[in-house]
Amino acid sequence: MQTPQENTNNRTETRSLLILSGIVDFILGLIKVAVGLFSNSYALIVDGIHSLSDLGTDLMVWFFSEIGSQAPDTDHPYGHARFETFGILVLGCLLILLATLLVYDSILRLVSLEDYVIPTWPALVIAVISIATKEWLYQITLKLGKKTRSRLLQANAWHHRTDALSSILVLVGIIGALSGFPWLELLAAIGVALMIAMIGWSLSRQSVSELVDTALSESYVDDIRQRVRNVEGVSGVHSIRTRRMGADAHVDIHLQVNPLISVSEGHHIGEWVTKTLLTDFPEINDVIVHIDAEDDEYLEEQEIGYLAPLRREVRQSLLEAWVDILSAEEIQNLTLHYLNNTIHVELFMQREHEKFKSVDQLEAQLRIAANHLRWLNKVSIWQKLIGET
Repeated sequence: MQTPQENTNNRTETRSLLILSGIVDFILGLIKVAVGLFSNSYALIVDGIHSLSDLGTDLMVWFFSEIGSQAPDTDHPYGHARFETFGILVLGCLLILLATLLVYDSILRLVSLEDYVIPTWPALVIAVISIATKEWLYQITLKLGKKTRSRLLQANAWHHRTDALSSILVLVGIIGALSGFPWLELLAAIGVALMIAMIGWSLSRQSVSELVDTALSESYVDDIRQRVRNVEGVSGVHSIRTRRMGADAHVDIHLQVNPLISVSEGHHIGEWVTKTLLTDFPEINDVIVHIDAEDDEYLEEQEIGYLAPLRREVRQSLLEAWVDILSAEEIQNLTLHYLNNTIHVELFMQREHEKFKSVDQLEAQLRIAANHLRWLNKVSIWQKLIGET
């Protein structure tokens, strides 16, 4: 989990990189389009449009990164990371739309190939410069994206890589056209568009998967389960639910503990589980732990709608059933253990009961007297010896 200072530093670095990337995309895009027009290279013009589209995506990345990095507030208690995911989805859809338009235009040009004009050598130079420049932007953007764990920055890095690869296709196409195969350049333009579409589809699919709360991979969840099982006091792990929130992962987990330990001990075991997951899994930044005395997945298959009563009703029902055996004053404390939708009752008494020779006999009599209570499972008696503190 990032500290406020680390978050501020990451935002500053992201802003600086996006400014640099935007300037480069703008200048490179204009040069490609201008030289493409001057050199009669349609593929270079398409590549220039691709670079200018990078400028638009840079602005979008900036906008959504600023929103996504904001701290949680009243309206967004889980933070704003999903805005970053939404930004990736919009970016992916725009890339698909752009690719569709470019493919359509390239096909029209192929159909009327007789009107094609052979490009000139300046287009080759610009294509080489574009390859080197976009690969450099890819490397520095990906590095910062991994450092800040920003999937949006990493997505933008791959957009730069796509532009570099598309410039390679353009270079091959121009060389082919200069060699007497003019259709090669138009095929290169279609190839560039298809690469843009593939990246757009990948980004859109990943974003939709996150927005509908798709679980993390099965192997990742298995690692979580195994690590939690190693925490002392955990007797079972079930109903692990996971989802992504931007670059982070959220985990909702049910832990089974000994049903007879105290509430505070069960809570403390849950705190250790939370600490363990946050330490061992850097992507996890939020853990919700449910402490169960038993496997409550099994209980979901039991009678729907029935729940054992709460303490007030339990105490009243027991005292009514035991009216001829015990008085309320003789019971120092009453502890209830809810297991399998039944109740194990523990009585704490000051001294032995005068009417019964042993605790076992008293327990049996109390159980018989309350046998009509469907929720009663067991009665246990604990006595405090006289003089014991």
